[in-house]
Amino acid sequence: MPDQVLIYSRFPKAMMVRIGQRFELMDAVGKPPHEVFEADQLSGVRAMITAGGTPLGAAMMDKLPKLGAIVCYGTGYDGVDLAAASQRGIAVGHSPAANASAVADLAVTSMLAVTRRLLPADEYVRSGNWAAAKPSPLMSPQPGNPGRRVGVYGMGEIGRKIASRVAAFETEVGYFSRSKHDVPYQYLPSLEVLAEWCSVLMIAVRAGADTHHAVDARILQKLGKDGYVVNISRGSVIDQQALIAALTDKTIAGAGLDVFETEPHAPSPTSRCRTA
Repeated sequence: MPDQVLIYSRFPKAMMVRIGQRFELMDAVGKPPHEVFEADQLSGVRAMITAGGTPLGAAMMDKLPKLGAIVCYGTGYDGVDLAAASQRGIAVGHSPAANASAVADLAVTSMLAVTRRLLPADEYVRSGNWAAAKPSPLMSPQPGNPGRRVGVYGMGEIGRKIASRVAAFETEVGYFSRSKHDVPYQYLPSLEVLAEWCSVLMIAVRAGADTHHAVDARILQKLGKDGYVVNISRGSVIDQQALIAALTDKTIAGAGLDVFETEPHAPSPTSRCRTA
C-alpha cells in the first residue's frame, strides 16, 4: 500500500497528478487537516507537502505521529518550527532556486507595471476616459529605465536573476545582502544605504527573524517620493502598516507586491490605490 502524503496548504492540482501516481494523497484543500480528516486517517501520514510560509508548529506535528518529512514547495521554510521538527525526527526540505527564473520574471513585470503605471493606464482605456478625452492625473510622463538605479535586497539565486534582467534594461544595479558576492554589481554596505541610493528597491531576501519588518518606515523614507518598492519575497519583510502610510502620504511613489503580510488577505482598498 502506498505511503500517505498530506497536502497541507493549497497546491496546484496538476502537480498532484504526478505525485498521486506514487503516493496516496490526502488533500486538506488549505484547511487545518484535523478539520477535514479524522484522527485515525491522519495517523498514517508519512510526509507532508506545504508552502514554506504556512505556519506549521508542534501541535500540528503531534497530530501526525508517523510524519517523517515536511516538504516545502518553492523557496523557504520560515513557517515551519524547525526545533519542533528536529525534536520529532522529522526531516524538512525545500526547493531553493527551483522557480528562481519565474519569480525573477514576475519581479521585473511588477517593476515595469508600477513604474510605468500600466494598471492605471489600462483602466484609463477600459473605462472610456481616454476616448472621452478626460485627463488622468496618473498619466503624466514617467521616467524610463536607462540610468535608473535598481537596488536588490538579497543576492541569492532569485536576486541574481532579477539583477541580470534589470541590467538588460540599461539600469544601474546595486545590492545588499548578508555577504558580498562575486557579481558584476555594486555592493552597498547596508539596507539603509541601498534604499537611499536606489529609486527601485527589489526585495528578494529570505524571510526570518533577522529580516522581519526590515523594510520599515525609516527605509521607505530613505527610498523617497520618487522611489518604488517591489516585493516578491515574503510579506513579513515589509512593515505593511508603514507601507500603507508611505503610499497614502506619498512618501514613496508606488509599490509592486506579490506577497502580503497576512496572506491570503490583501491590504485594504485604500492601501492599494498606488500599488500594482
